[in-house]
Amino acid sequence: MGGRVHFVRPHGAVHARGNILAMPKYLFTCEVEPQYLSEQSSPEEDQYAFAYTITITNTGEATAQLISRHWIIDDEQGHTEQVKGLGVVGHQPLLRPGESFQYTSGTRLKTPTGSMRGSFFCVAEDGERFEAVVPAFALRASGAGDTPSRVLH
Repeated sequence: MGGRVHFVRPHGAVHARGNILAMPKYLFTCEVEPQYLSEQSSPEEDQYAFAYTITITNTGEATAQLISRHWIIDDEQGHTEQVKGLGVVGHQPLLRPGESFQYTSGTRLKTPTGSMRGSFFCVAEDGERFEAVVPAFALRASGAGDTPSRVLH
């Protein structure tokens, strides 16, 4: 179970009446596909496992490297966990414009629903530093609620 969610947040884009006139030189976009892992979960013990596949694409104009990540994970009881670290799954990918990097990782919650949000810290070849923000996305165990996974704002 899970739905694909695509996030585009053009930092530094020039706006005029809601229209983007110019895309920024430094921009990574992220696509997230969360999935509930029933075979690794134990609801009777309040353990719910989730995987999430992230596809990071350099949609800017400059080659840049993902240096670190910061995730904020919330469960439905208000418990928050923060995860910070270098790279993603042991990698610090260097992406040329148009290139993508995909990885899958996971998390556990004590409740059947929750959310994740976060960011990637990146550095372009010219030394410019920027952040790729991943807005909140839902983590939902199979059968938890009547609505499908969706973006939370």
